[in-house]
Amino acid sequence: MAHSYNDDLRLAHVLADNADNLSMDRFGAIDLEVDTKPDMTYVTESDQAVEAAVRRTLKSARTRDVVLGEEQGEDEGSNGPGGRRWIIDPIDGTSNFVRGVPVWATLIALEEDGEIVAGCVSAPALGRRWWASKGTGAYTGKSLMSSREIRVSQVSDLESSSLSYASLGGWDAIGKGDAFAALMRRCWRTRAYGDFWSYMLLAEGAVDIAAEPELKVWDMAALDIIVREAGGTFTSLAGAPGPWGDNALATNTRLHDAAMAYVGHFPDQGPPDQSWTDEPEDDDWAPPEPDNVRAFEFTREPADDAP
Repeated sequence: MAHSYNDDLRLAHVLADNADNLSMDRFGAIDLEVDTKPDMTYVTESDQAVEAAVRRTLKSARTRDVVLGEEQGEDEGSNGPGGRRWIIDPIDGTSNFVRGVPVWATLIALEEDGEIVAGCVSAPALGRRWWASKGTGAYTGKSLMSSREIRVSQVSDLESSSLSYASLGGWDAIGKGDAFAALMRRCWRTRAYGDFWSYMLLAEGAVDIAAEPELKVWDMAALDIIVREAGGTFTSLAGAPGPWGDNALATNTRLHDAAMAYVGHFPDQGPPDQSWTDEPEDDDWAPPEPDNVRAFEFTREPADDAP
């Protein structure tokens, strides 16, 4: 019988409830305290308060587990390093939080023996929450008792796909700016939903590809399990499964190889042979039709050939 992570998922919801209360209490506050970290990203009093609250609860409820958080680093549990580890991003999308944009969330994930086995993403300003645990599917809703299962789309060609990203600058920094621009031209629709939301929309089947060139494990851990349990694929740009690289490509699985052909990043192999100043040489490819009316298969039901 497969191991159940139901108790851990219930705890993740409790942690998310507390985090929501703390973060929403300060969202939009005119006296919000904002600092800049050494990497020039924002950190607020709410980031610190949410992570501290999560750590307090985990210290009491999961004394043996390791806790890794964006703001306070890693604390060993009573069993020392290894085993089970909670990975926390107290506010993913801090820049949005600071500016009053409601697209931000608390990300909570559980890692066991090198695999993410449970995750919860809570975006209280959007009134949305998503979660998943190993082998049980992915869900969205208000609570465990009020939810619906979600699945990725069955879109199978780039010309019919919707791509979401966070920003463009980071792609130039890893030498993939032209390649990413070529992928954007190939896709039917591109939008910068950004941060966690790109991946949750993918898990729901509303987006087909999501990618970012520079991330940390706490940015990705909770997203990874939700995307996979919804039927998608989550890898680094080098193709390694999971949130363990420095970047991410997530797709509905059907489009993963096609997207990887554009944005796959293997720095040890040197610069790519392909020049991305023009579209890839592909006799079967033609530019998208000028109108914005296309026929798609948008069903989220599992395909007959789905694993």
